[in-house]
Amino acid sequence: MTDTHTVYLGLGSNLGDKAANITLAVQHIEEQIGQVVRQSALYISEPWGFDSENEFVNAVVKCETILSPHQLLRTTQRIERQMGRKRKSCNGVYHDRIIDIDILLYDDLTIDTPSLKIPHPLMQQRDFVMVPLREIEG
Repeated sequence: MTDTHTVYLGLGSNLGDKAANITLAVQHIEEQIGQVVRQSALYISEPWGFDSENEFVNAVVKCETILSPHQLLRTTQRIERQMGRKRKSCNGVYHDRIIDIDILLYDDLTIDTPSLKIPHPLMQQRDFVMVPLREIEG
């Protein structure tokens, strides 16, 4: 029997039909990552870490997966590309995006590699992550 893992993913969109982008991302997550067992409400937030005229719509989902942490990372990045995301933020430089999927938590694991950090190192600073996370775990 394959072990399943509990993961929390942060979703954000500030381009196009933002709510529809979140809905589509959740569908992709269901198809490619695993069953979404809880989903927060949608939250509106100002851009964090960069200037933009476009507000974000954010949500957090809890899902069950058989993917390893690095497989999960590759799959979330593939979903972002499938949905039209051209470039990933790097070195603290952020851009407008159709979809952003961040791995927040993976079971009780702590991972600190150049390509993957779990728990997400900035999540405690971001109300648009912590409020929906508390909502689905409250």
